[in-house]
Amino acid sequence: MATISGIFVYPIKSLRGIELDSAAVTDRGLQYDRRWMLVDDSGRFLSQREHPRMALLHIRLEGDQLLVFPGNQPDQALPIPLDSEKLGEIAGSGSSSGSGFGSGSGSGSAVKNRTIDVTVWDDTMPAFLMGPQYDQWFSDFLGFSARLVYQQNTTRRVVDSRYTSQEEITSFSDAYPVLLIGQASLDDLNSRLEQPVPMNRFRPNIVIKGWAPYQEDEIRYFQAGPIRFEAVKPCARCVLTTVDQDSAIRGKEPLKTLASYRTKNNKVLFGQNLIYSGKGRIEKGMEVRII
Repeated sequence: MATISGIFVYPIKSLRGIELDSAAVTDRGLQYDRRWMLVDDSGRFLSQREHPRMALLHIRLEGDQLLVFPGNQPDQALPIPLDSEKLGEIAGSGSSSGSGFGSGSGSGSAVKNRTIDVTVWDDTMPAFLMGPQYDQWFSDFLGFSARLVYQQNTTRRVVDSRYTSQEEITSFSDAYPVLLIGQASLDDLNSRLEQPVPMNRFRPNIVIKGWAPYQEDEIRYFQAGPIRFEAVKPCARCVLTTVDQDSAIRGKEPLKTLASYRTKNNKVLFGQNLIYSGKGRIEKGMEVRII
């Protein structure tokens, strides 16, 4: 029997992930997954591809906030409100009391002033600026200018219509709302490496145990609890997989070995991008049924 053996979310794109026992499936991916993002001064997303130091920032869910901190300094945590929609309400209320957002006047003018266009690859979409206190914290840690933004519920970033037909949406993910990897696929890859790598190199949302290596390449539909998933496109891998998530040191593996046997049309493939239908939660240990 195949089961879900891992559930992960990455609240701030390209920072460390969080492993969960269960997760709500929302209209744009797992709850909290990639709803925040760091961008440069032009609004382009920042990632470990160019800035591996981002791997050193850990995230923890605690109460009604995210805590972001360098791995060796949890006492230096930056709190970020989970319900960041309320930041827009504060900005638009005209009240500057304790918010740090300055004063707005009527009709949400301050909200508009705190919205910028951001880009993830070829997609451009609006995002809410979290505020200068957040920007300063991340800029100080990274050593260059970075701004923290949030994707509001009103934003609809539609996935590539060449692979889907229902105008599914996603957050600040690279392209699709959910990424799946089979545990046996990683086990097979590690059997080919001198030094095995952990699953966090590949940043999946769902890990499935009980399938054969790379069986996810052949499965189109499967059911987990109330959610019906559809695999729509293999995931092309990049240099981010070569960044050690504990040290932020970049090497050649596992991309070099993957390229030797998992290349198609000049792309190195590992894992499957998913869309889905249904509402509810997924949990570790939940049975996965191929349709």
